[in-house]
This record gives sequence, C-alpha cells and structure tokens, in this order.
Amino acid sequence: MSFKKRIAVFCFALVLGCPIFISQAQAGPLEVAKAAGYLGEQANGYLGVVSSSAPAQAVSLAKEINLKRRAKYREIAQKNQTTLQAVEAVVGQKLISRASPGEFIQPAGGSWQRK
Repeated sequence: MSFKKRIAVFCFALVLGCPIFISQAQAGPLEVAKAAGYLGEQANGYLGVVSSSAPAQAVSLAKEINLKRRAKYREIAQKNQTTLQAVEAVVGQKLISRASPGEFIQPAGGSWQRK
C-alpha cells in the first residue's frame, strides 16, 4: 500500500477516534478486562485474549468488539480503496500506541508484553 493511502487510512481512523469502535457502554467492561490482564491490543487491530484463565465474559466481550471493529475496518477500507489488512495494520499500531501503561499489547510477530 502506498504511503499516501496509509496516511489517508490513518487520518480517517483518527477522525473516527479509533477507540470509539466500541460503544460507551462497553468501555467500562473493556477497561476492567484490560486492567485485569485478560485482554490486550494486538498489532492486527483486534483484541486478543492474553490469559487462558480469562472469564467467559471477557472472551465474549473481545469477540463482540472484534466483530464491530472488523465491520468498521471493512467500511474504512472500502472508502479508502485499500485492503482490510492495511486498515487492520494501521489501526493496530495506533491502538497499541494508545494502550495505557500496564496493559498488555502484542506487537506484530511478538508475544504478549505489558506496556
């Protein structure tokens, strides 16, 4: 993907305010799950389950949010005439950079680590 297209995708994601891919009602439970170390942001733009001991509610929350994110990413990709994978990568980088200290992140090709 060209640099110009990457910038366009990045700017569009910023306008949307990447974290708003989840509703305000979900922000509380998501932040709790992240703080507990059950969920973390991945380089692919999706939430991942960090701990195998994560409660079913946290796993369900991740699945629900990821479905919404994927739908939004597809919309962004269509509007910017780029690929879903390009949008996932750009937004994934942004979400990792916005993760709070102490939260888990998984960089591309890496393992889970606390930020």
